Amino acid sequence: MAESQVRIVLRDDEHSSPPPAEGTGVVAGKLAIASAGRAPADRRSATIRNRTRSTAAAVSRGISRAAAEEQEYGHGFVLVPVVLALGSLAWFALPETVGTAKLAALLCVFGISALLCRGNLRPWRPLAVAPALFAAGMLLAAAETARRDTVILDAPVTTTVRGTVLSRDPDDRGRWRYLVEIQETSNPRLRRAPERTTLLARSRHEPFAIGAIIEGKARLSPPSGPALPGLNDFAFGAYFKGLGAVGFFYGAPRALAGAASGRDIAETSLGERAAAYLAPVREAIGNRIRSAIGGDTGAIAAALVTGEERAISREAVETLRAAGLSHVLAISGLNMVLAAGTFLIGARTLLSLIPGLAERHSAKKIAAVGALLMVFFYILISGGAVSAVRSWIMISIMLVAVLFDRVSISLRNVALAALIILAWTPSAAAGPGFQMSFAATLALVAGYARWRDQRRKHRESSGSRPGMGAVSSLAVGTVATSLIGGMATAVYAAAHFNRLPAYGLVANVLTTPLTSVLIMPFALFAMLLMPFGLEHYPLVIMGQGLDWMMAVARYVAALDGEWTTGRMADGPFFLIALGGTLLCVLRTRLALGGAGLVALGVT
Repeated sequence: MAESQVRIVLRDDEHSSPPPAEGTGVVAGKLAIASAGRAPADRRSATIRNRTRSTAAAVSRGISRAAAEEQEYGHGFVLVPVVLALGSLAWFALPETVGTAKLAALLCVFGISALLCRGNLRPWRPLAVAPALFAAGMLLAAAETARRDTVILDAPVTTTVRGTVLSRDPDDRGRWRYLVEIQETSNPRLRRAPERTTLLARSRHEPFAIGAIIEGKARLSPPSGPALPGLNDFAFGAYFKGLGAVGFFYGAPRALAGAASGRDIAETSLGERAAAYLAPVREAIGNRIRSAIGGDTGAIAAALVTGEERAISREAVETLRAAGLSHVLAISGLNMVLAAGTFLIGARTLLSLIPGLAERHSAKKIAAVGALLMVFFYILISGGAVSAVRSWIMISIMLVAVLFDRVSISLRNVALAALIILAWTPSAAAGPGFQMSFAATLALVAGYARWRDQRRKHRESSGSRPGMGAVSSLAVGTVATSLIGGMATAVYAAAHFNRLPAYGLVANVLTTPLTSVLIMPFALFAMLLMPFGLEHYPLVIMGQGLDWMMAVARYVAALDGEWTTGRMADGPFFLIALGGTLLCVLRTRLALGGAGLVALGVT
């Protein structure tokens, strides 16, 4: 009864309530429609925000996992010489000199900041270490510049020069170029005379012995700068070589029999005395090689051993450059590795033939010690070019690793060699030789490491070793080495020389077996037999290999496939070089960042 009364009252209230006004109904309807339309839009925006946040969180977690994995690989050490080199290049590029005190203060600030990054701040330590290494690179560059303190000639002048012959070498026309340490100038006397100069004697004369005191009228000029802004600055390299002037003699100079040397032996450093002793040895080795082979072939053979390229004709040099084989003239890592590898394998084989020796001692380690001594002698007679020093340091590290049963080929060895060179001569980072040498080596070692990992994974998954014939392995290895090395050095060749050989891969594929089988192994045999006067026949075989190499170079150069790239801007060059370095060093998906930098630089 009560419930029915309540329902009647409610119904009566509903019927008694006034109907909504017409305008009120329209507004309410519009509000309902607007709220209904805004709700899906809000839901969509909220969904987009949530998805964005989840994607960013997933990307952050992925980067953190990749960074942790990269830290396990331990390849962060490989980037240390990269940052040092960037700091050195930045110091040389500054319009004004920054004092060493300011650089030392910056290094202390960033170094202390890196040390304070502990505990929860430890992940931020690389952000403090990188500026510290950059400042250290700048400080090394400033220290080397102050240490050299080379006096550069201000303007061209004609004067009488008296000095000591430090080294000599013939060119392709039979003329002699002398490196002279200046003792005195006269008529006129130079107030700020350079300490060293190279002087070309174009008149026919009996060459002067190293250490002789000579005098003659000469035209001296400052070392030339870049032909165009941004190109190679020859004066930069001359300064860090201690070369203050270049020039030529008017007529043949004369020897002064009773003249005293400018400096006493006690005043010279150990390195200068060693260079003075090795210079006649290098010259004697080069003369014996050129006399046994002759022509441009003999000059190229001598350059592969002693590093002296002036006796090679310009035509031969241009042919090799157009074919993409100019790197053969340098004592590169490939040449030294072939020599060291030939010695290591040969010595190990001979030691294994001695009854009982292999059971008592490790023939491999004994051969590695012999190879260490061999490459040390090689670097002494090679002239000390950056590519040769880098190769010697790397191979020495590899051979020492063999002695301690460690992995010999690794990115750490490449980084350690770069650190040693940059610590003593940071100016080398600005040269194409350093950049192209380390770029090729870094790419080859990284490519070998990836191939080795893939091979191990395939072996673990399939349970069998992937087989490949000897000929197929040689062909694949040759093509892969040439392709990786060519791609790694292409950007540096374009930046420094503004041209690229279109058929360089073909030339390198065809000549690499000649270098590996005939040229460098028999060059090693000739050097080992030279003290006994038995080097003739190994040099003949080496010369035959070089003749075939020059035939390939002439054929490829005749194809006229050289690309002229023009000047490359600094920004794209930096992006491509840095991206390529990251591609070689990083092993996780973070390497895609390097690929992105390369793509950005290309575009």
